[in-house]
Amino acid sequence: MNSQAKPEIPILDLKPETESIWKDLMASMERVMRSGHFILGPEVDAFEKEVAAFLGVKHAIGLNSGTDALVIGLRALGVKPGDEVLSTPFTFFATAEAALSIGAKPTFVDIDPATLNIDARKLGKAVTSKTKAIIPVHLFGLPCEMDPILEVAAEHQIPVLEDVAQAFGATHRGRYCGAMGEAGAFSFFPSKNLGAFGDGGMVTTNDPEVARTTRILRAHGSEKKYHNEVVGYNSRLDELQAAVLRVKLRKIEAWNAGRRAAANRYTDELSKVPGIVVPAEPKHTIHVYHQYTIRTNTVPRDKLVQLLKQEGIGTMVYYPVPLHKLPVLANHKESYPESEKAAARVLSLPIGPFLPSSSQQRVIDAIRATTHVEAGTSVKQ
Repeated sequence: MNSQAKPEIPILDLKPETESIWKDLMASMERVMRSGHFILGPEVDAFEKEVAAFLGVKHAIGLNSGTDALVIGLRALGVKPGDEVLSTPFTFFATAEAALSIGAKPTFVDIDPATLNIDARKLGKAVTSKTKAIIPVHLFGLPCEMDPILEVAAEHQIPVLEDVAQAFGATHRGRYCGAMGEAGAFSFFPSKNLGAFGDGGMVTTNDPEVARTTRILRAHGSEKKYHNEVVGYNSRLDELQAAVLRVKLRKIEAWNAGRRAAANRYTDELSKVPGIVVPAEPKHTIHVYHQYTIRTNTVPRDKLVQLLKQEGIGTMVYYPVPLHKLPVLANHKESYPESEKAAARVLSLPIGPFLPSSSQQRVIDAIRATTHVEAGTSVKQ
């Protein structure tokens, strides 16, 4: 293939999404700029109500980022310094960072090799008397197996904070992610399925006390201005971001359907390629494919990355280092073999509702050609 004659295929291209709603975006932002309300005004209030209605929860509280949603969510659930927070080591650092930032200790359960999500079968044995929260991460847009997770949580009376940063609109047995645990933590980072034009986040819950505490913590620890009750944060979703997100929320179901269609095309073709493991999607879930992540079994992953790069195809590795192997968590001596194996093999491909079929076919053809040439190379199982 002559990559010089063909356009680059980036791992993510947000321009088509923005262009498709340009007029509505301009109108929404002009409305905010003319209103004079920029922090916690009518746009944030409306967006919170619209998300709550969409997900079927009683409360949705806009925050400054997905990381803040995890931090504030843990505090709102009563997690304190010295407590343990149980989660997966195969995720972005923010999940563990949230626990560390409030003086809690992140502890881990290895992943299910089929789904790459936390292995619910191993969860019960990992609970200790110090475990005060469980954070299941709906990785890459695939919902965790929530029923056994919720059963373990109920048995031990431990609250569940869902990490929904990558899974807005995903469902498990008909229930939206972020509406099954005691609370959900969302990110609206620009690359997310529902993404702002900057940072943004949200906590969802059906518990009025969790909602009240979240609102207090996002505003410097005060429910009434200048009457601070606790040390909180300056973590408020601003009006411009809320206005943008309101426009995008109206499109999210169609956009997620577009991602699923693109993912199905990948799966249909790449499942036939020897040495490539395509993402799992259990029948009772709706995967929203924030990432389409394959695993390589015959071609060394890093070599595949370079070969695809030569063809003008962008890829990303989410995540090359499991959390327990990071320098900041060097005190963790346990081994999580499935997470370590995944970190060495995963590769995310270009995905999105506006990915041209011609570009997607180029990706498929390049992987097919590359793996055929490298078929003699093996990777240890």
